[in-house]
Amino acid sequence: MAGEESRSFRSLKELAKKSENKTCADCGAPDPDWASCSLGIFICLSCSGIHRNIPSIGKVKSLRMDHWDEAQVQFMAQHGNAEAKAIYEAHVPVYYYQPTHMDCQVLREQWIRAKYERREFKEPGKQSPFFNGMKEGNLWKRGRDNGQYLIRKFVLSERDGTLKYYVKHDAKEPKVCIKVNTLNATLQPEKIRNPNGLQLTYLKDNKTRHIFVYHEDGKEIVDWFNAIRRAQFHYLKVAFPIASDNEVKCRLTRNFLREGYMEKTGPRQTEGFRKRWFTLDHRRLMYFKDPLDAFAKGEVFLGSSDHGYDVKQGLPPGIQGNSTWHYGITIVTPDRSYLLTCENESDQQGWIATFQKIINQSMTPQECTVEAHFKHRS
Repeated sequence: MAGEESRSFRSLKELAKKSENKTCADCGAPDPDWASCSLGIFICLSCSGIHRNIPSIGKVKSLRMDHWDEAQVQFMAQHGNAEAKAIYEAHVPVYYYQPTHMDCQVLREQWIRAKYERREFKEPGKQSPFFNGMKEGNLWKRGRDNGQYLIRKFVLSERDGTLKYYVKHDAKEPKVCIKVNTLNATLQPEKIRNPNGLQLTYLKDNKTRHIFVYHEDGKEIVDWFNAIRRAQFHYLKVAFPIASDNEVKCRLTRNFLREGYMEKTGPRQTEGFRKRWFTLDHRRLMYFKDPLDAFAKGEVFLGSSDHGYDVKQGLPPGIQGNSTWHYGITIVTPDRSYLLTCENESDQQGWIATFQKIINQSMTPQECTVEAHFKHRS
């Protein structure tokens, strides 16, 4: 018996070493040490927990701690992650967001449910009808001034390329009309303090505006997220007809590059440092008094090094403003320097690396136009 278990363990270990099985079948996390013995896939601990909560899609086992009989090992050998991908992801729409291990629970859970429970991608055109050119429904929206969440009607139109929301369900005119080409959507459960929290960000008069919403049902909020991506995909395919699907896909919704608290001082660099929440959305560095503020207190454009932008570790000597944090960062722009401090060295180095990556990239003509808007504003 012990010999059989030893052989099974060695066989599983060899199967897990195959290139197709070296990453989680669902989120791409490296070195998965769990498996679905009914689907024949290797998955990570986090995704195994999601599978376990959906009994209809099968049973999960640990590669190291659970007993595997020879028949189960043979089943895993006959299947594997590559085969499952070919079956269950055969017809994933280009615009559909496929989450990674870095993404939140609701995105990963709905991706797993869509694949194995609803089997949306096994056949062409079988996707759930979450968006057929128009999506309308209620979302809980955070009030800009009072912070209360109230039900608002949202309408997304692929034909018009707009997302509108209405204060009252029978209102004839929308409170806000957002062009999908200026819209970004990102799941933000921790910031919104709701597992199904969605942040909508758009440009209004070249200033960034945030809207925070959620829905009680995880599938519904992910459907809204992917519906927005589909509407953007349609808009971009019309605007750029010769662009490939992959080129267009890269221009759909995006996660923020980095967020977190830092302290900053004013332009005279003699005021005290104040704690602010910073959000980096590609070349826009925004700072807020509170993470859930609708508008930023200020925005900094991060251009490229060949346009006079730079980032340095530490602060210039002789700074008079006192900061409670001692890990400084200096952002150099053609107009002025911005002085920031971080709580610890890890945050400092993380922000510097992210800033440096952006500054090292050449600017596109569109980004030069954005830079001109920033200079005109100041």
